[in-house]
Amino acid sequence: MSDYDADFYAWTEQQGALLRRLAAGERVNDADLDWPNIAEEIETLGRSERGAVASHVTNIIEHLVKLEASPALDPRAGWKSTIRRSRVRVQELLEASPSLRRLLPELVARSTPPGRRLAEISLPDHGEVPTVEPQSLTYTPEQVFGEWFPDEPQ
Repeated sequence: MSDYDADFYAWTEQQGALLRRLAAGERVNDADLDWPNIAEEIETLGRSERGAVASHVTNIIEHLVKLEASPALDPRAGWKSTIRRSRVRVQELLEASPSLRRLLPELVARSTPPGRRLAEISLPDHGEVPTVEPQSLTYTPEQVFGEWFPDEPQ
């Protein structure tokens, strides 16, 4: 069993130290570098960043749906606050990984069904009856990531 399987943290320290030595021009035993697992972990980091953005997008859409479908007035400020926090977090993630910007339309499209579903199952938990069908609501990337909010209920 390799260190990767037995003690992941120790493996990361060992592999990081070997890579730093290699980058500094030192000779290292190539057999000590666990290239397949290093590659896997780097790819996992990328998927994790993408997943973090997708999670925030789902959260934004869930709360946009609540704002648009719910007649309730009291929770609106909290829903808007949640949206603003998630929008800020998405921007931070995009600053760290700008190449994720090209995926935003896809992430909005993929996050819309679960976001609508979360809103749909949450509203009745609070005794709210939607004024519009949550499954009919869609949002553009500009609405999701900009300053847009649905109109207040009449």
